[in-house]
Amino acid sequence: MKYVVCVPDGCSDHPVPELGGLTPLEAAHTPTLDRLAARGTVGRAAVIPEGMAPGSDVGNMSLLGYDPRQFHTGRAPIEAAALGMVLPEGQIAFRANLVVLNDDATEMVDFAGGHPDSEVAAAAMAALDERLGGPVPDTDGHLGFTPGVQYRHIMVAPDDWLDAECIPPHDLSGKALQWPTGPGADELRRIMDTSAEVLAEFPELAATHVWLWGQGTQPALDDFAGRWGVSAGMVTAVDLVRGLGVLSGMEVVEVEGATGWYDTDYEAKRDAALAGLEAGKDLFVIHVEATDEAGHAGDVAAKVEALENWDRRILTDLVERLDALGPWRMLLLPDHPTPVALKTHTTEPVPYLLVDSAQDGAGGTYSEPGVADEPVLAGHRLMAELLQREPQPVDPAGDSATASVAP
Repeated sequence: MKYVVCVPDGCSDHPVPELGGLTPLEAAHTPTLDRLAARGTVGRAAVIPEGMAPGSDVGNMSLLGYDPRQFHTGRAPIEAAALGMVLPEGQIAFRANLVVLNDDATEMVDFAGGHPDSEVAAAAMAALDERLGGPVPDTDGHLGFTPGVQYRHIMVAPDDWLDAECIPPHDLSGKALQWPTGPGADELRRIMDTSAEVLAEFPELAATHVWLWGQGTQPALDDFAGRWGVSAGMVTAVDLVRGLGVLSGMEVVEVEGATGWYDTDYEAKRDAALAGLEAGKDLFVIHVEATDEAGHAGDVAAKVEALENWDRRILTDLVERLDALGPWRMLLLPDHPTPVALKTHTTEPVPYLLVDSAQDGAGGTYSEPGVADEPVLAGHRLMAELLQREPQPVDPAGDSATASVAP
């Protein structure tokens, strides 16, 4: 049996006036997805546990079968793991977004910093590290910057600042800024202000500042193969999701053309998953960020187009080629909603689809209204539903699969 988890990030939405009151999922032309839903099982899942922030860190952790209430320590340290970083004792990781603020630094213009070139962004991070890195007075910690992809980067800092209140920049799009408060707030504000001076030296960057948020300590996830009894791989362009793969011992496959943006190479991700399954992996996760980016941008047409790309460029050939491999099961759902009208994440349950190649389900429609009357299942329970088995305890001292990043 082969298993595939498809994650169109943030695809769930609300009715949109420009679409005649339909959601993007309802409006998109997705004939393959429609056929899968007609033969599968549709439902609703609470991927964001009550009381937790609706981030991709929480949602994707749920999708992989880990209860965030047990395993989550913060967003940034997951992304740090994707970069090969291990946080030493006394240190925490912050997400360092390149952002665009207005001229008087009172409003968030673009939380994604104009989607900068990763090489230019890396040079800017190196300059920030040279200017601000080093021992932090009155603490036992150090400050340092590590480049990631496009606008997503990491700052390591003393754990004295762990309890600072930091607002995610995508929650502030087009709104007045809310600067950090609490422990370390003055230092965090100083770093963010000083970053403007450094970034001004890079005219090819639209970004004006670094925005710090999502801090946390080094997390520890049970090994996926040990927990679920199947070998697994993953393809994604997003460090956050990649970090969950690394921390859980999955093989994380890098593919050329995976950008984390509208122009990502859908086919390359599909083919990487199929190659992994053909090579012996039992399960593969395909994550695409485009629908989430469209939601954050408030771009209705781009969100619909991204859903249609999922259908035409991934699902159609994926299903045909899975059939050639033998029996298979598929789980498809987003990690949270990202409504285009709100331009940020929300906590409500999302629609999920479960398909078995050998056994039809009750059938239904894969959309928000199509599952509105279904009972809500805890998101971290869906992996057990897909694999038709319960998670097993993993001995941290025992043997486990080694996390890897494949070329």
